[in-house]
Amino acid sequence: MKILGVIPARYASTRFPGKPLALIYGVSMIRRVYEQATSCKALQKVIVATDDDRIYDHVKSWGGEVMMTAEHHQSGTDRCNEVLSQQDENFDVVVNIQGDEPYIEPSQIEKVTESFINSTTQISSLAKKIDDIGELFDANSVKVVIGEQQKALYFSRAAIPFLRGVEKEEYLEYYEFYKHIGLYAYRTETLKEICELPQAPLEIAESLEQLRWLSAGYNISMKLTDIEGLSVDTPEDLSKLTNKS
Repeated sequence: MKILGVIPARYASTRFPGKPLALIYGVSMIRRVYEQATSCKALQKVIVATDDDRIYDHVKSWGGEVMMTAEHHQSGTDRCNEVLSQQDENFDVVVNIQGDEPYIEPSQIEKVTESFINSTTQISSLAKKIDDIGELFDANSVKVVIGEQQKALYFSRAAIPFLRGVEKEEYLEYYEFYKHIGLYAYRTETLKEICELPQAPLEIAESLEQLRWLSAGYNISMKLTDIEGLSVDTPEDLSKLTNKS
């Protein structure tokens, strides 16, 4: 099985413009992500996908592999698909690696690819058990319900499932809830197909692109993990990361 890793990296971020080039102890965020990804033995190739010359030139300056992609892409999934379409070699699976997790564990990337041993797997992602009641009811934390065959049934910003007759502060005592960890892997033919899909009402309602895929009938295999990467969304997040003792 031949696997391509793609790291989407945009310069124009509403909350943190130029985030991929932000320095963490003298090393750019995008370089840290790239070096973590290239140390994963499951990946045969890793490419940074950007729409900005500054990021492109920066990655080139230290010998990383990088590709310019269109500005109009609405998601990292679309950017991954463009990179795939430009490859001279054939890949079986593409992994969409978040460009704002400078310390992403290579083992996480490997875990998300394990599902493809099963020939019926179309998309794979990760989930982590929720232990904090605040996170369970935080709309910025995406939850996932997983069926008996380890397939995602639904994703939501709400606490799902609803527990009838249980007080909110007691939810974790009665049920195991899972947070979605946004690392995706796609079988290449599936990636091409889902990038042709129109937005679905559920996707628009929750602002979660994976609901487009579920609505269209694609399966998302879920692997459980105990690891959650440190994501940098704002300059404040970066400050907390670099000020850690």
